[in-house]
Amino acid sequence: MSVSTNDFKNGMTLELDGVLFQIVEFQHVKPGKGGAFVRTKLRNVKTGAVIERTFNAGVKVGLAIVERKGMQYLYSDGTDYVFMDLDTYDQVHVGTEVMGDAGRFLAESAEAQVAMHEGVPIAIDLPASVVLAIRETAPGAKGDTKTGALKPATVETGAVVQVPLFVEEGERIKVDTRSGDYIERVKG
Repeated sequence: MSVSTNDFKNGMTLELDGVLFQIVEFQHVKPGKGGAFVRTKLRNVKTGAVIERTFNAGVKVGLAIVERKGMQYLYSDGTDYVFMDLDTYDQVHVGTEVMGDAGRFLAESAEAQVAMHEGVPIAIDLPASVVLAIRETAPGAKGDTKTGALKPATVETGAVVQVPLFVEEGERIKVDTRSGDYIERVKG
């Protein structure tokens, strides 16, 4: 399947010379002389490297069909993360190179979007924030609620998050999965 460079969209996945690339950004350029062209920034799906590439306007390029499925994280199996398809109950093994940093905030039974190309997982998208329990942190001192100081806390997934001094072990916090930053304490 192919797509015209005139129909590019951010996030679209292209197959160029047998390698999958995701469009990070693109710009249509119409110079005063010569033909129009499209300047793009493409991220290699496998390595994460970003390259710049220019295409003539209206040229057809290979479009990779990527299916996104809601899946539930079950457990870690050596270097693989095992997910279950919520519709078919099939299990899918996702390697650490595909998981990237997403594994730091993935608790058992959590749901994520798994992007698949020809039945092979190529990317994991976590929700923008997740709620995790604090497994270990230094005790907070009385009166340390308004200083703005932070301390390290280890959450249930093993990731270390900087939290305010008043947050204690056993409490649940909301964490931004993109930056790894503490957002707020969660009651209940």
